[in-house]
Amino acid sequence: MASVGQIIFYSMIVIIFILAGLIVLLLAIGLSGSSGSGLVQSSAQYPVGNLYNSVVLNCKFVAVDSKGNAVSNIAITWAYQGGIVFKYSSKVNQLQNQLAQFKDRASLFPNDIINGNASLMLNKVQMNDQGAYQCTVSTSAGSGDVTVNLRVAAYSAPVFKTSDAMLIATAQTWYPLPTVQWTNFNGTIISTSLNSSANSAGIYKITTVLPSYKQDDNYGLTIQNNLVISVCTVVVTDSGINANNNYQFNGAILLLPYWSLPCLHFPILLHWILS
Repeated sequence: MASVGQIIFYSMIVIIFILAGLIVLLLAIGLSGSSGSGLVQSSAQYPVGNLYNSVVLNCKFVAVDSKGNAVSNIAITWAYQGGIVFKYSSKVNQLQNQLAQFKDRASLFPNDIINGNASLMLNKVQMNDQGAYQCTVSTSAGSGDVTVNLRVAAYSAPVFKTSDAMLIATAQTWYPLPTVQWTNFNGTIISTSLNSSANSAGIYKITTVLPSYKQDDNYGLTIQNNLVISVCTVVVTDSGINANNNYQFNGAILLLPYWSLPCLHFPILLHWILS
């Protein structure tokens, strides 16, 4: 006969696998629901738009039929919150019912539609542009759709200057408010100082200071929030400051906190049960 401890132990194992299975199921549903149909796909379903700049919402469709012939009767509709962002059919733009929010800011790539490009160019990105966009394409070969989820941030590369023994970096626009971290040539964190000020729109100007630097040494500056990471390498030489910046974007569909994956905690849980 099993002891109470054994019953609890095996019950917890069952619960762990049930919860893990549910998480996998939710992920599978999320992936399948947003990947698009066989006819219509997007290679970037979670783009990050930079405030007041342009962003491309990717949407591609199969431009040939089962016999390898070019499709005809191409119709493309981009929708947002139930309204029309952009519509194309009969080889012309159909903008009579376009949402006022997107007037003169949305366009397709007309010369590339025949090649299967239904992507949307959105100019002068605003905060209220954030959300789910549906790209629907209909052709002589069939129809399909895909959802592209636009996230909006504000980010800019830092500009460097020196003052006495300090190396100072200033970035004019960031949102949400980021964190910063300076590292030396071997990756050791040497400063996380951050000063910020927000304008009336809530967009931050940030300044960060490396208290002391050595000429000709390489330093790294990382500025990041939950959407964008700016990674910059900088070196001060006799001839000036050399800096190289690149951006990385969070393209995750679903971010799960550590505690939501009980299967990863099995050794800890087992120790707790047996102790």
